[in-house]
Amino acid sequence: MPGENLSRDEARERAALLSVDGYEVSLDVRSAVGEAQGGGPRTFRSVTTIRFRCNEPGASSFADLIAPSVTAVSLNGRDLDPSEVFDGSRIALEDLAADNELVVDARCAYSRTGEGLHRFVDPEDGEVYLYTQYEPADSRRVFAGFEQPNLKAPFRFEVRAPEEWTVWSNGAGERVDGVWRFAETKPISTYITCVVAGPYHYVTDSYERVFEDGTRLEIPLGAMCRKGLAPHFDADDVFLITKQGLDFFHDRFDFPYPFGKYDQAFVPEYNLGAMENPGMVTFREEYIFRGKVTQASYEGRANTILHEMAHMWFGDLVTMEWWDDLWLKESFADFMGAFANVGATRFENAWITFANRRKAWAYRADQLPSTHPVTADIRDLQDAKLNFDGITYAKGASVLKQLVAYVGQDAFLEGARRYFKRHAYGNTRLGDLLSVLEETSGRDMTAWARSWLQTAGVNSLTPQVLLSGAGTVDELAVVQEAAESHPQLRPHRVAVGLYRRTAEGALERYARAEVDVDGPRTVVAELAGAEAPELVLVNDDDLTYCKTRFDETSLATLREHLGALTDPLARALCWSALWNMTRDALLPARDFVGLVLRFAGRESSIGVLQMLHAWAESALVHYVAPDGREACGRLLGEGALRELREAAPGSEQQLAWARFFASVASGEPELRLLRGLLEGAEKIDGLDVDQELRWAFLEPLAAHGRADEKVLAAELARDDTASGKRHQVRCLAARPSAAVKAQAWAQVVESDALSNALVEATIAGFAQPSQRELVAPYAEKYFAAIEQVWDERSIQIGMDVVRGLFPSLRDSQDTLEATDAWLSAHEDAAPALRRLVLEARDDLARALRGQACDAAAGSR
Repeated sequence: MPGENLSRDEARERAALLSVDGYEVSLDVRSAVGEAQGGGPRTFRSVTTIRFRCNEPGASSFADLIAPSVTAVSLNGRDLDPSEVFDGSRIALEDLAADNELVVDARCAYSRTGEGLHRFVDPEDGEVYLYTQYEPADSRRVFAGFEQPNLKAPFRFEVRAPEEWTVWSNGAGERVDGVWRFAETKPISTYITCVVAGPYHYVTDSYERVFEDGTRLEIPLGAMCRKGLAPHFDADDVFLITKQGLDFFHDRFDFPYPFGKYDQAFVPEYNLGAMENPGMVTFREEYIFRGKVTQASYEGRANTILHEMAHMWFGDLVTMEWWDDLWLKESFADFMGAFANVGATRFENAWITFANRRKAWAYRADQLPSTHPVTADIRDLQDAKLNFDGITYAKGASVLKQLVAYVGQDAFLEGARRYFKRHAYGNTRLGDLLSVLEETSGRDMTAWARSWLQTAGVNSLTPQVLLSGAGTVDELAVVQEAAESHPQLRPHRVAVGLYRRTAEGALERYARAEVDVDGPRTVVAELAGAEAPELVLVNDDDLTYCKTRFDETSLATLREHLGALTDPLARALCWSALWNMTRDALLPARDFVGLVLRFAGRESSIGVLQMLHAWAESALVHYVAPDGREACGRLLGEGALRELREAAPGSEQQLAWARFFASVASGEPELRLLRGLLEGAEKIDGLDVDQELRWAFLEPLAAHGRADEKVLAAELARDDTASGKRHQVRCLAARPSAAVKAQAWAQVVESDALSNALVEATIAGFAQPSQRELVAPYAEKYFAAIEQVWDERSIQIGMDVVRGLFPSLRDSQDTLEATDAWLSAHEDAAPALRRLVLEARDDLARALRGQACDAAAGSR
């Protein structure tokens, strides 16, 4: 990442000096096909014309461009010497006039890391596919520009492409005289411009709406994927969710969708879930399901579609000034994804998924040493890249859910409507949003923002119950605590639920009270006199963002009767609280695994069940004491197989248990069963072992030495697709051989030949929990390599390597000390790199505390 960073101070200075009137970008991507020319990277021609004003004539500034070479630069008709003004990432602009025109003719490089203009060759048919991905600052890899969100401008693109291709961009386009020309956009930021090109399979539909004043809105809809995925593409469901979302947001935002058409492209080797390019949204193609998946997968896709759609207003129409206020778009979109899923689609229980899955991401991020306020301090682009995290997304969305409870849904949505109208096509900061919310709610938002947006950390809420002699509640209080590192106590609007078992054994709520928790102890007066509860749930209905704790009686009830809780949201909240206790070394990991084995089979919410599987596996790998892993793993494998056999044939629960069984299978009988299911020698009634499930079964077989290179090559021949190749690469790296590990390490760390998707697959296969001793020697190599990797590779690959290859399986005090030694010796390393290492260290220290808790319980 040499010389590519942009600081907040530089961006502020440039925004104060310049305003941009428009871009014309001409790309020639005919070089994407055929043999590459020359010995360097494969390149394409990019010609950019920028019209901009300078409010201090005679001043100097710069434009951004990352390219192997620049052919020509002219400023206001004056030719500049590229060798003098271009340094590899910036073009120096001296002696600016009041009105300026900059023209840059460059050779830009196709990307293999998902940053810039990514080029993918489909191994199935040899077809080439292109798409762009820029956030936060990679449009400069495709065209020259002012790469910061608050220098918005209209864009006009034209693209020359192979004759048989179709090209899409943000605006509507047509091919004229061999050139694709696109309508000028509204003023947008550079990072949300987009080009998609290739022989994509394309499906169309349309959306219409008539407003109260009689005006008609018509939005052409499109959805696309690689030709090889077309047989699996359920575009009808994508369009259904899209239309439901457009109805939902138009009903609530009172601002018609402003960007013309609405295309959605499902693209290969994508680093993210999706990207909100106006009129041209891009998604990872894994949202097209090649095999049977559970409804949780369809719900997740719907959530992402709606999340990106919300960005058309929150992020594209109104954009943050700088990445400090990234939350202004991401928190809102994350909240709106669940809000719209519940309000507009068949996924009426999406708030359960939010409470169980999204918040788990936030709780983890908010307890790392790198935690930050929702409104973060983003010094530069590397900071920005790392802040697409659980705080900016899921904690921010949780805070907004709390805000809706605080000010009311009507006031919240009216604030959004005023925000759009007041700042359309502009840029905002925190104060701009707070001012409209104060107007609509009548509340002072300053104190709320200070507590929830401008301080870091998560509070825990614990019930205290005092009973009278008659067996009723004498006093019920909620105790609020905070970590020493972030001691802020916050105001929480919570619902406190009391639960008892019925005569039939169901654990149900019989009393509920809403209360404003503020300070260290809050009495819930409304519940005095209630019957004694067996379970107190202090964040019932999930109104606030906190870690829920239990009193002794409640915890004892859950240990025996968790599966009897009839309300699915309450059950999900209890599971989440128990997992947080496990991570915080307050509940032994084997106790958590035992609860999963006892009660997960009764879980009706498939998304919660799949989350429990992930948590149980994480507990086994990271939090169970080393001397208990083998026995605990055996119990998990036996329990998973039992539930698999007992699940209803053909049900999604059966599929979920099959996948979980494969992930924890380690004993010879279990591996023999997996092999038999693959070969057809074994059957489980109703279980369809489709291609995706075959690969899921092959990975543990490869990791335990039961599937060699020949077997994996045969499977690739059976599934000779891009997806099959990724699966094969992961399985190859999983094999238990020192030579295999050395090769995988070299391919990822010492070479840049692999694409981003194959780097990700290799890393995923490299570190197998059953191979701790085999990968132990790479701990020392990791610390010796990461700074060079960070300096020489793209930030995305750097992040993948630093996170994915940290020696977390060598979970010992020695590794903790080695990490500390690296941090001490590299105080001047890039802050973003140090942050990643600090986060990995914290995860390791947490794992060791969890193992100590588990060991202490096991010795009793």
